[in-house]
Amino acid sequence: MNTPIILASSSPFRQQILKKIGLPFDSFSPDIDESPIALESPESLVYRLSEAKAKSAINRYEKGIVIGSDQVAVFDNQILGKPHTKENAIKQLSMFSGQTVTFYTGLSLYCIEKNKSITKVVPFYVHFRTLSECQISNYLDAEQPYNCAGSFKSEGLGICLFEKLEGEDPNTLIGLPLIELTKSLAEFGIDVLSQSID
Repeated sequence: MNTPIILASSSPFRQQILKKIGLPFDSFSPDIDESPIALESPESLVYRLSEAKAKSAINRYEKGIVIGSDQVAVFDNQILGKPHTKENAIKQLSMFSGQTVTFYTGLSLYCIEKNKSITKVVPFYVHFRTLSECQISNYLDAEQPYNCAGSFKSEGLGICLFEKLEGEDPNTLIGLPLIELTKSLAEFGIDVLSQSID
């Protein structure tokens, strides 16, 4: 394959997900301002930031297809931040008990040579079980997800918090929608299954 694939992310989770499809890739940490614009919807925010991350590769690379992604969790029309402390995490998970949290994941593929991008926003819905204070506290002590928006890690013990997960691709929740990614790669002429995968 002559076209380099570049991941505009330093997230180990996104790197692990991208490795699943077997294509070699380079990665870098995009340096962009992630502040929301006044009155910007969560969907517009992740669309804009995904595209900005992908396009930031032009400062480092001369060719390639760059993958940018961004994600927000939304509850009651509010974007959820990272809790940072157990006290804040207890508040978040107590609010979610018996409720649904929506994750919007932006995915942007940018072809440097063609100066063309394909950007999508993929929703994913997490339905929480009714949780007791004891269950919440025990979970937080076990996994300490204080740097995770929503106060949980779905790829670990956090799965026990959920009634069900609803969306087209479970990878979306961890931060990189692979089904949409392979569709977008195909639009740029890269069919993942036609490549020789080592």
